Amino acid sequence: MEKFEKLTGVAAPMPLVNIDTDMIIPKNFLKTIKRSGLGVHAFAEMRYDDNGNENPDFVLNKPQYREAQILVAGDNFGCGSSREHAPWALADFGIKVVISTSFADIFFNNCFKNGMLPIVLPQEQVDLLMKDSEKGSNARVTVDLEAQEITTSEGEVIKFDVDSFKKHCLLEGLDDIGLTLEKATAIDSFEAQASQARPWV
Repeated sequence: MEKFEKLTGVAAPMPLVNIDTDMIIPKNFLKTIKRSGLGVHAFAEMRYDDNGNENPDFVLNKPQYREAQILVAGDNFGCGSSREHAPWALADFGIKVVISTSFADIFFNNCFKNGMLPIVLPQEQVDLLMKDSEKGSNARVTVDLEAQEITTSEGEVIKFDVDSFKKHCLLEGLDDIGLTLEKATAIDSFEAQASQARPWV
């Protein structure tokens, strides 16, 4: 997993409330267990028409937001079924930060495990960032995880909270496997001692 330290990029406004995991990645794309290749299907039902053509009105299809790495979203983002494909699809599209007033718990935790930073802010601060993101690709936002700060295109600084353990994992690029591998020396030592003490096992 890549380390997350500081990101400066385009923020896309997505003010819909209750964007659920089926909207993020429809169920017909859940057949794969690969994390890559799902980005093209992210928000498929809003992003494409029935013939597979892009919907020009959908925010991520607009030229100024095609390279967006930050989503400023409505309340209760990631609700619905607990599919890990949802953060996989967002990450594969290129989204690294999602900002909202609230998230579904499972989606929220899955973001951290997949190198994404979900940020919870009060409504007035989300509204400020939503308005800032409406300026398009000329308005670049900086998210500094170490300092726990968001800097708008106008230079306004917004502080955010993040769990210290989850922050550590993102800063060091550690998913669950990476955390286990950090203990590889201790695990090997334990197994060696266990083999000597109980060679019949």
